[in-house]
Amino acid sequence: MLLPVGYRSVQGGDPITAFSNFAQATEVGERFRDSDLTTFGLMGQGRSLIRQGEIDRGMALLDEAMVAVTAGEVSALNAGKVYCSVLDGCGEVFDLQRAQEWTAALERWCAAQPDVVPFRGHCLIRRSELLQLHGSWPDALDQAQRACECFSRPVLKPALAAAFYQIAEVQRVRGNFAEAEEGYRQAGQWRSNPGPGFARLRLAQGQVEAANAAIRRAAEEVKAPCPRALVLDAYVEIMLASGDIAAARTSADELAEIASRWSVPFLRGLSSRASGTVLLAEGNAQSALIELRQSWKTWRDLQAPYEASRTRVLIALACRELGDEENAVLELSSAEQMFQQLGAAIDLSRAQSLLHKEMRKAATPLSERELEVLRLVASGMTNREIADKLHISEKTVARHISNIFNKLDLSSRSAATAYAYDHHLV
Repeated sequence: MLLPVGYRSVQGGDPITAFSNFAQATEVGERFRDSDLTTFGLMGQGRSLIRQGEIDRGMALLDEAMVAVTAGEVSALNAGKVYCSVLDGCGEVFDLQRAQEWTAALERWCAAQPDVVPFRGHCLIRRSELLQLHGSWPDALDQAQRACECFSRPVLKPALAAAFYQIAEVQRVRGNFAEAEEGYRQAGQWRSNPGPGFARLRLAQGQVEAANAAIRRAAEEVKAPCPRALVLDAYVEIMLASGDIAAARTSADELAEIASRWSVPFLRGLSSRASGTVLLAEGNAQSALIELRQSWKTWRDLQAPYEASRTRVLIALACRELGDEENAVLELSSAEQMFQQLGAAIDLSRAQSLLHKEMRKAATPLSERELEVLRLVASGMTNREIADKLHISEKTVARHISNIFNKLDLSSRSAATAYAYDHHLV
């Protein structure tokens, strides 16, 4: 009777009371040599500690529970429940190493328990998430689709939401927007909040206002620290796309607080990238570069090629702001190659566009401001219009144009316009 009281306390947001109940249950199990009860007690204590932020102690108790399961000391049905709970605990704190280890163990267990379909579905979803992180997207999609099949037989189960959401996530990063939208729609039939992935889909489709509305709704509803971290990561990106740097800064700071409290590599990677992106938008490229390089190292160590490449694009932008065109091109070239290998269509297109822009800039003797003035001249603007747009004086505009003529050996605005188009600067 202590177990359901503990479960209720955890779900009610009272992990301290839950821990006390689970600890008492463990003592009863040990006293009467009931391995199932002891294991459930350990599992509950571990999950309660995680909710209190004591991740190391909590994960150690989950490991202890898993030892009993893998040793065959727990009955089949209860073993499946422990597997699922431990994997959820790993997902809760983004413990990728344990998630891989226990997912493999759950796969072996499922193979020996062919009739336990619900647990097979959970196994497939976790495996899909890991495969996606490590860049094996076709395999990730296959695992998620198989999970849908498992949760559809013999009757439909609420866990279908997670399976459809995972399908949508893989399709989104591959640039298959119609398939992604259908996946999010299907997931939405089983849960009210489609998650940050749907907001990112709208952003990728160029629907910034819709993305803004979707991510704000997610931020209002998702409060648990680690799931909220994923929402905040998307929130920063979408707020910057909306031009709201202040909101992006607030979200990045909250994400940094979560990453500091939970001390998990995955969260540190998210936080460093978010902070770096906001610093870049605030005009502090040097500090941004430090944060972004730290994020890239984290993704590299986690063997997460897509996240690492997304970060390299931001590093390239920081290098460009600092006038380091050579390293900007190197970073973009590496990102472009990985996006092409992964099949990340949208990210590939952006990297190629930025790369060609960098190469064009490297081929011209003009400064960034001179390039900006040249583009406006080529668009047909007068000196007064250019001055108003750039918030500078007409005299400064005239000086920039004179420098452009001298550097490019040109004598007229029409010649400058022709040069801009010939060199694909506009």
